[in-house]
Amino acid sequence: MSLKYTVIRAMFEALWLSRLPGLLRSLSASRGVIFTLHRVLPGAPADFSPNAILQVTPDFLDYVIERVRDLGIDIVSLDEAIDRLKASEKGRPFVVLTFDDAYKDNLQYALPVLRRHNAPFTLYVPTALVDGVGDIWWQAIEDIIARQDAVAFTQGDETDYVDTRTTAEKQQAYDALYWRMRKMPEADRVALMHSFARSYGYDLAQQCRTLIMDWQELRKLADDPLCTIGAHTVHHYELAKLDADQARSEMQQSAEVLLAQFGQRPSHISYPIGGPASAGQREFDMARDLGFVSGVTTRPGGLYAHHAQSLHALPRISLNGYFQSRRYVDVFATGVIFSTMGKLTG
Repeated sequence: MSLKYTVIRAMFEALWLSRLPGLLRSLSASRGVIFTLHRVLPGAPADFSPNAILQVTPDFLDYVIERVRDLGIDIVSLDEAIDRLKASEKGRPFVVLTFDDAYKDNLQYALPVLRRHNAPFTLYVPTALVDGVGDIWWQAIEDIIARQDAVAFTQGDETDYVDTRTTAEKQQAYDALYWRMRKMPEADRVALMHSFARSYGYDLAQQCRTLIMDWQELRKLADDPLCTIGAHTVHHYELAKLDADQARSEMQQSAEVLLAQFGQRPSHISYPIGGPASAGQREFDMARDLGFVSGVTTRPGGLYAHHAQSLHALPRISLNGYFQSRRYVDVFATGVIFSTMGKLTG
């Protein structure tokens, strides 16, 4: 675990031991929080699993739902949350459960837990991935490096060979390639990822079909009354990297595809990756102009009354796979803590 997450863990421990989250929830003006989830999988990840940050176990999800309700917090749909934000007075605190990317494990492992607790949720869908033609590139890098003792990074006419025998070496290689791709224009990143995958015989299309629901599977979720389907663009590109026409098209086309598939246009959108470098005011304005009721980021924070005037830039709190300790749930449910963290790191 990196130094950053070691520091966060120490802070969570201190907060839990102090019993401060309960006091903060009672005194804060925060009305609720939106949780970000991606994958729900049983068992522990491998030693080298940089994307384990994106997965929680079904047992942890089960406990989160039980615990927040024990704390007197309602689990509500995104539409209900928006109504509560618009209310003149602060009512009961609430949590919204959101899932990004439409992973198959959401259907297999998350849905039974959600149904058992009658817990509403929103699922944000990148339509090209459901078509089976998108890239889950962050996972592909991990998969390739995991099975190699060395990898070659080619840039221009130069090729660097990097040892990846140990877990530490694999992590260093992953971080280097991941952040190199994050800083690239999306077209260049796609080209590099496909070249890297070809070099190691990795089938990106098969990976997409293996990890992401197809339309028939997705319909099982969409038909459930607990589920709200939201847009997550077409290709899961970082919108801020695209020109205005491309960014608008990614957002609009995803909504049109979901309308064609399910007979209802999504009212809500999640910006892929969702941090300040991935989506900003331009994207928030586009979402509003395209008729979305809300847009969610991955900027940490709780929800306050003032968010009723900025519904297209809503913060979320990640149920981080590195912190699946039951005693941390009280911390996750305390929006003011993450709003403060966001101000300190933003």
